[in-house]
Amino acid sequence: MADARPEHTPSPGARRWRLVAPLVAVAVAVVAALLIARAGSGTPPASTPASGSPVKVSVDPSAWELPRLDGPGLVRLADFRGRPVVVNFFASWCVPCRAELPVLSAMAAQAGDRVRFVGIDAEESRDGEALAHQYIRGWPLAQDVGGRLNSGLHDALGAQGMPVTAFYDAQGRLLGVKLGTFVHDTLRDRLNQLYGLGVR
Repeated sequence: MADARPEHTPSPGARRWRLVAPLVAVAVAVVAALLIARAGSGTPPASTPASGSPVKVSVDPSAWELPRLDGPGLVRLADFRGRPVVVNFFASWCVPCRAELPVLSAMAAQAGDRVRFVGIDAEESRDGEALAHQYIRGWPLAQDVGGRLNSGLHDALGAQGMPVTAFYDAQGRLLGVKLGTFVHDTLRDRLNQLYGLGVR
């Protein structure tokens, strides 16, 4: 005896959902991946100077002054007038920063006194200072304390995430900003292009 049950036909809404569901899943996956990538690269938190004392600081990208990371006082762009300046933002929680700092340190050693390198920590603890001292010697170290103390040089440069490197000429004019990690060859090429150093 034949089965007399009627054949089930999906409703138009169910058919439409079968077509749309994979697209929704892909969109959700893309958004999640972007959020994870941004969190992984790190966005500098608002913080206070490592010294613990409030310091009024400037956010003008071409005339900044920031609290020192490794002692009292300020680090000012104007203090380096007459020499090109390379400013690198880092943080101990930024994995790409840990890979980049040795590259910057090696290139700074080659450049010698012809270019001034400055390290700027983007966190409130002293972990960034310990990280900096692991890889770099003789650089001025500052702290970009975010909006809490009217700083936020990182944001004023239009940067998102970490690491970030800014390049200034000998007159303190901003020449460019690199978002993301430098490797040896790209940093060498950028320094030679901007400053004619002939580093290798």
